[in-house]
Amino acid sequence: MTAGDVVYLAAAASVQFLRPIFVRVIRELPERHTYDGWVWIEGYELNAAGDAVALRELYVMRAGVRLQALPVVPTRQAKRRRGPVRVG
Repeated sequence: MTAGDVVYLAAAASVQFLRPIFVRVIRELPERHTYDGWVWIEGYELNAAGDAVALRELYVMRAGVRLQALPVVPTRQAKRRRGPVRVG
């Protein structure tokens, strides 16, 4: 995992994620000692629109972390009014 990666965390990453979340990784925290196969990461929890809603430090099983593209949520196009255009 590198800075900027979006990861999907579910129960496979840790039992704390029974409700899965998306996280944009800031960095791994290698100075914290962990069990083999586990890692501390720092990142922003993302909402459905992909906006950061909370800064989190998370302890996860590396094998359960899935790199993920953000889910695409269709948004309504804003109606734009165009006025007259001057030419020349």
